[in-house]
Amino acid sequence: AYGRERMTAYLFLPKGIEPPYQAVVYFPVSGALRERSFEDRLKREMSPQQYLGVGINFLVQSGRAVLFPIYKSTYERGDGLLSDRPDLTSGYRDHVVQWSKDASRSVDYLETRSDIAAGRIGYYGVSWGATMGAIIPAVEERLKALVLVVGGFWQQKAAPEVEQINFAPRVKAPVLMLNGRHDFVFPLETSQTPMFTFLGTPAEDKRHLLVDSGHSVPARALITHTLQWFDRYLGPTGK
Repeated sequence: AYGRERMTAYLFLPKGIEPPYQAVVYFPVSGALRERSFEDRLKREMSPQQYLGVGINFLVQSGRAVLFPIYKSTYERGDGLLSDRPDLTSGYRDHVVQWSKDASRSVDYLETRSDIAAGRIGYYGVSWGATMGAIIPAVEERLKALVLVVGGFWQQKAAPEVEQINFAPRVKAPVLMLNGRHDFVFPLETSQTPMFTFLGTPAEDKRHLLVDSGHSVPARALITHTLQWFDRYLGPTGK
């Protein structure tokens, strides 16, 4: 991915549908920074009940491929960074650049596969992954539809090179923000609404959907609206 490092990504393919598959690149919650075993996380991601949502199983069951990159500092690639909160250090700046490169390298890989529809790749980010949704799609234009769950602008400052507000206006892909109205991590007025407003996606292709919850979205609403969004902008899967 950079330097002499190599990265791993796990690709989950759907059953009962003919390729080429649509694909969704996943960016996980911040717990990935503190966990050292991807296998342990996978058991929860693929389970019926999952903190902050319902994991990634529903995306695979919808007929889409899901790519789960092992981003810098997560799981077996742990390097001592344990928090996703921004700061003004060069260390945080460098990590954001590396996370962005990991995402783009993942798209590079998807484009090498004949069983993936390279022009129909989406992005699904939850919490930490949703905050990165204001940066990664600004520099990775091959992501054609975005779903950002319980994210927003951080209240902490970052170096200008990796500050969300400097990238959000350059995000042009269709984007759905799913948020809890009473989120205590990313408050509606000071975090969610500013991020939604600054996203550069045309007004007709972006939506901010609120539910009466905190830093989570009930499973039924999350599944329904996520799949409807990907169906609309990536196309139906036939399943």
